[in-house]
This record gives sequence, structure tokens and C-alpha cells, in this order.
Amino acid sequence: MTDVTSAKSARRPHHWRRDVIELAALFTAVAVADAIANLIGHQPDGPYLLVASAVALTATAAFHTWWARRHSHAPPPAPASGTTDASDAPDTSAAPGETVLWRMRTTVRDVPGSLAALCTVLARHGIDILTLQTHPLAQGTVDEFLLRVPASLPARELSRAVAAAGGSSTWTERADTHDLVDAPTRVLGLATRTALDAAELPLALRQLLGRCTIHSLPAVSVTGRATGETAPVEGVLEETVMRLRDPSGGVITVERPHLPFTPTEFARARALVELDARLGPRVPRGEHVLTLPEGNEITVRRADRADLDAAVAMHGRCSEQTLRLRYHGPVRDADRYLDHLLSPRFGRTLAVQTASGRMVALGHLLWDGDETEVALLVEDDWQRRGIGSELLARLVALAEEAGCENVYAVTQASNTGMVAAMRALSLPLDYQIEEGTLVITARLAATPARPLPQLPPYEQAER
Repeated sequence: MTDVTSAKSARRPHHWRRDVIELAALFTAVAVADAIANLIGHQPDGPYLLVASAVALTATAAFHTWWARRHSHAPPPAPASGTTDASDAPDTSAAPGETVLWRMRTTVRDVPGSLAALCTVLARHGIDILTLQTHPLAQGTVDEFLLRVPASLPARELSRAVAAAGGSSTWTERADTHDLVDAPTRVLGLATRTALDAAELPLALRQLLGRCTIHSLPAVSVTGRATGETAPVEGVLEETVMRLRDPSGGVITVERPHLPFTPTEFARARALVELDARLGPRVPRGEHVLTLPEGNEITVRRADRADLDAAVAMHGRCSEQTLRLRYHGPVRDADRYLDHLLSPRFGRTLAVQTASGRMVALGHLLWDGDETEVALLVEDDWQRRGIGSELLARLVALAEEAGCENVYAVTQASNTGMVAAMRALSLPLDYQIEEGTLVITARLAATPARPLPQLPPYEQAER
């Protein structure tokens, strides 16, 4: 028994009159049962009637018990504002007048007055409509709201009220202050980010469409064979899946199992992909100069497929052990992965080069559906100088800016350098070891977003 239950029991008054009434009712019931048994028991069919009565009473008692248990979980009676489900109780700790933000999407009939009826019901519950978007369908209209809702109002009660007003297929989820931006402003911002950096397209699609999974499927595999992945220029929309032709080749697949895409969302996604196709390959050209403890200067910058030859040359200067720790497979296949890794469509790559322009390290942040992978390669002669830790810290900062919740690194248990670099992030880490392969996952959601790290003893200047 909890302290709360004990306290409630201690305050409950003892009604002795109710006990006397219940005891009197019990004696009366026993007396009546005895009289009926004596009256019926002496008849020719008396025993059968008694057995039948016992069965009927047992069945009645069982039905009453089932009915009481079933309705003990039903919504209790409430005023006209609606009902409250025990499994979705209101936030009783909320202060009076406190509100929360909700995103709600519901389908209504495309007839005059349907939206007005829905807004009237929301107003009765004290709900403020902050934004409204309409998505026309062949039959009906999908209305998407951003609502300011009383904290004491459960989501299930909100859904019941919307259903009573004619809404169907209602979907709700908590929102935050970032959702207060209106749709045109948000789309323009995503278009700007996409125009500046080709690697932003998958992230822009995810932010545009909400909670979804995005896969970039190349037209040619890392082994040079055609994958057969293709899509028409106009794209394909199939309920909860849309397929868009990737301007760099292959297909971008977007899946959202919990909510079908609307034609409006499909048109917006196609517009972003078309913008990316018209602008062609592009990455920001900002550079950061770092001075290592021994006095050598190195430059950290974004890399893309234009750096393929320099990356292949760096592979040639790396030992087989270094390449094996990075690619977890035959060393002869290492060069095949570079064209894929340097593509901005699959993530972001940072390169480190010396004052003479020679590339000595690569760091990759790879989009892997709902997850994000980090990977490092540092040339042997430049290892154990802090370059790997600097690259990893910058990649994690990029992941945080992109809204990723976790990043993971796949390596071997013997790769003490990678393990040390992950631990130096000072983030919550999860370790998973299977057949000599070590997967280290860093949880970013537990920490607030922070600016690009400045790690001593480096001296940094920006060109």
C-alpha cells in the first residue's frame, strides 16, 4: 500500500449505520432463502427447482461481476465538455490555465459548414487554433491544425470531440514552439537550406513531412553493378510511401506508416527534389584552420565527389590494418566505397588536409534511415595527434544541428583510438559487441544543442 493510498484510507469516515443495514439485509436474505427452500423442497420437483435457481443466481452474479469490472474502466460521467478515460487521464499537476501545444490532423467531408462545426467544438473545449492547413483529397479534405490545448484535456477526449463533430482518421501528437512557424515560412527555409547544401535534401524532406523514414537508394552499387532502382520523373505516391527520382541517380524513398501522405505533401516534396536537381552538386566551402600542438597547420572543410582522387591517394598511403579497421572487409574493396561515401546525398563528409593541400583524414556522417552513422579514417602518419577526436566532435555537432537523436560508430574492439574518441564526447554511450564487431551509440537527445566544439590545445582561425 502506498503512502497516498494510506492517507486516503485514513481520511475515509466510518458509517456504522450502513453496516447495520447491510447486516439486517443479510439476515433477511437468509430467512427468505430458508423459507423458500422449505416450501419448494417438499414438492415433487423441488430439488430440481432449487438447482435451477442456484444456477440462475450464479450466472447472474458472474454477469454482474463482469459488468462491474468492465465499466470500472469506462469513462466516468462528465459535464458537456466531454469524458475522461482512465488510461488517458488529464495532467492533474498542471496549473490552472496552463496549456500545451498539439498537432492534429483529421479528415472531414468536403461540404459547406464541416470546418465550422469542427472549430465550434474546439472552441467549446477552450482550444485555441494557432495555424490551419487544408489538404484537398478526391473525397473529403484533410485539415491539419496546430492547437493550444488546456493541459488538463486528454488527447482521447480531444479525439472524441473531433469525431463527434464529423472528423475521421484523427491523428494527434505533441508539438513544440518550433511548430509555430507557418507553413510557407517553413517551406521557404527548407528550400534555402537545400539550395545551399545538397546534403540537406533528405533532412529537409524529413522536416517537411514530419516523422518519417527516408532511404536513398543508388542506381549503381558500390561494386559497380546496376541496382535497378528507378522512379518516373513525376514520382510515385502510394498511400504511406512516396518514391522520388534522385537527381544524382537512384531513388529517394519516403515512408510514413502511421499517416498517409496527401497530394499536397507529395507536391511539396517533388518541388524540393526539383530544386535540388536544377542546382546540381554543391557543398558549402567554409574552411577552418587548426594548429596542432607540434605547430603544424591543418584545414578542416567539407568534401564531396570532387575529392575522389585525393581520397584514393590517401588510401594508398594507409596501411592495411588502418583500412581494415575502417571498412571491416577486404582492403582491395576500400576504394569502391569512396564514391558512395563522398556523395552529399548519403550524408556529410569532412576532410582534413595539410598546408600543402594533401588530404590526411576523412570523417563521414551518414544518413541510415532513422539512424545516423559516424566513421573516421586518419592516415597512419597523422594518427594520435587529436585529429580523429576533432573530426568526431564536429560530426556530432552537425548531427545535433540536423536534429538526430543518436549517432553510432561501427568498429572493432581492438580499435582503442575510436573508442577513446567516442568516450571523449562526454555523451551517454551504449556498447554492443557481436563476433568481434563493436557498435558504440551516443545518445544526443539527452544533451542540449551546443555550438561547434572548440577543443584545446588547438588554435582555430576561419578563412
